[in-house]
Amino acid sequence: MKLKDMTLDELWNLFPITFVDSNANFKKFYLEEKQNLKLLLGNYIERISHIGSTSIKNIKTKPIVDILIEIDFDNKKIVKDILLNNNYFLMNENTGKISFNKGYTINGYADKVFHIHIKKYGDCDELYFRDYLNDNIEKSKEYENLKLELYSRFKPNRDLYTDAKTKFINEIVDKAKKVYKDKY
Repeated sequence: MKLKDMTLDELWNLFPITFVDSNANFKKFYLEEKQNLKLLLGNYIERISHIGSTSIKNIKTKPIVDILIEIDFDNKKIVKDILLNNNYFLMNENTGKISFNKGYTINGYADKVFHIHIKKYGDCDELYFRDYLNDNIEKSKEYENLKLELYSRFKPNRDLYTDAKTKFINEIVDKAKKVYKDKY
């Protein structure tokens, strides 16, 4: 059986949501994968950034490194094809974003797991969110508590878990854009 042939329930059971303490390995994994992606995508990358909970200090996180790659979206088909031809698994595609995974195997998670988010240059709310939580420990702990509560309520359904975080994330992004103005 291949991952693409599995149902959502089968995938959620094979890849459960787990939490670990923040650690320096996540930054190391990001830097290694950043180099790999730069070799593959070269000048198609306008900006590459470590995002998601593994980029936030001192909170429990899923052991999955999220990477945002901003590109000229006229090149999205080329970028998509390069990643597909280099063992990245297409998870989702819509008009404004393409998402890939790496490190998901038929036997479960690999040692290093990545979510790659391809977006148009300047579509980078994730950077505002990351920076605001890193600068505001009380809000980062509030986010950690929310994630743990949502996990216990919605496991193993990743979609419900992710959707339930949206309101908090949007509120933080709105605050961050006022604080950081045109940082990105």
